[in-house]
Amino acid sequence: MDFWVNCLVVLIAMTNLRLLGSSRVVSCVHTVAFQGVLLGVLAIVGASGGLAAHGIVLAAVNIVLKGLVFPWLLMRALRETHLRREVEPAIGFGASMLLGVLLIGICLWIGSRLPLPVGVQASPLLVPAALFTLMVGLFMIVARRKALTQVVGYLSIENGITAFGLGFALKEALLVELGILLDAFMAVFVMGIIIFHISREFDHIDAGELSALKD
Repeated sequence: MDFWVNCLVVLIAMTNLRLLGSSRVVSCVHTVAFQGVLLGVLAIVGASGGLAAHGIVLAAVNIVLKGLVFPWLLMRALRETHLRREVEPAIGFGASMLLGVLLIGICLWIGSRLPLPVGVQASPLLVPAALFTLMVGLFMIVARRKALTQVVGYLSIENGITAFGLGFALKEALLVELGILLDAFMAVFVMGIIIFHISREFDHIDAGELSALKD
């Protein structure tokens, strides 16, 4: 079982590298959706002591919301804005990949300094992967110029928070976890509406151009 958990955690880390290296927005949306599905599967495979209703519900909500609903909302916004690629990022994609490799090393070092509490059974790679997912999300929000790509970064941050929570899945209240997912759903829904109105008003969704607006 530990082998499959580690495989899923490594796959999650690899999806982050794909987010850093891809210029196609559709590919980024599909990647973050796949990341959400992996987290849902991880909630089932990594359940210690056998499957519980808690883990099944958490996995189902992750897969449905992050694998289906969120991508549908983002793809709908993508069709409305006719955006295809992140053309002029603040940091190039090659440099982003190199920075991602560096971040992996940093997260592995931090993870070795942050052992899980006594009694909590989880993969030793889970904390580094969660940290890496969080950092990649923050990086995309800062280094990408298109608002839709920044929303993908926000979802990556939420996925990192979820990955942290999976290490304590048997300790945390299901209501709290579902509340976080509901907040993410509302955030993506509102962001999609805002992006649509920005595109209709200004004919682009380049967040960098917003700083040039004057009264």
